[in-house]
Amino acid sequence: GWDDTFWSAIGLEDLMENSYSKIGQQTCCPGTPVGRGLTAAAAADLGLIQGTAVGASLIDAHAGGLGVMGADVGGHQLPCEHQPVSSRMALICGTSSCHMAVSTQPLFVPGVWGPYLSAMLPELWLNEGGQSATGRLVEHVVRGHAAYRQLEERAERRCVCLSIILIKSLWSHADAAQLEQLTARLHVWPDFHGNRSPLADQTSRGAVVGLTLSQTLDDLALLYLATLQAIAVRHTLTHTHTHTHTHTR
Repeated sequence: GWDDTFWSAIGLEDLMENSYSKIGQQTCCPGTPVGRGLTAAAAADLGLIQGTAVGASLIDAHAGGLGVMGADVGGHQLPCEHQPVSSRMALICGTSSCHMAVSTQPLFVPGVWGPYLSAMLPELWLNEGGQSATGRLVEHVVRGHAAYRQLEERAERRCVCLSIILIKSLWSHADAAQLEQLTARLHVWPDFHGNRSPLADQTSRGAVVGLTLSQTLDDLALLYLATLQAIAVRHTLTHTHTHTHTHTR
């Protein structure tokens, strides 16, 4: 049920009126049939048949997590093959990133959201770590650099995406096996929009260490690489996996 003291504390008492008619009182698992399907009006608007089944929806990242958790991994020699779904973790990337794992028992992990029963998979508890800015951080770093316009022009001339130009710049200085060494003296702390997991600190801020006076396209490529390394989730993943694996093992 709803916590009335919460709605009152944040000034949304009106949501409690008429037995919560504005936000409803019932919850159901994702995919659960809702009502009797499409109403006549909705069916007419959509060009579908009245009564067409309607299922309860999923949060966007949870929908992606459902796909990852249910994916057929046979033949890829992955450790999770022939293992229960609780042995997997889904990483859903976008503007921000979500790291999701499910368990048969509720697990309470500091700095990680949940556990939520049946929020993504029926009768399983969901824990969700995350990063507040990932794709958005990459975009911010690239677009904010002095060489961005040069990068954009070169990509337009060659009819390729921006990342191709940046990657080719990096490859001109090292092969794939040694790329990580290019940023040995350049480091990014990625909390430009706070830290969701594992610190749960919205006041945390980002930093770049090792900058020089260079503003070339090669310099932008190095900063791009350092940013990708910074959001490569080890900090979040290790924290989330260590706690959930310890409890489920």
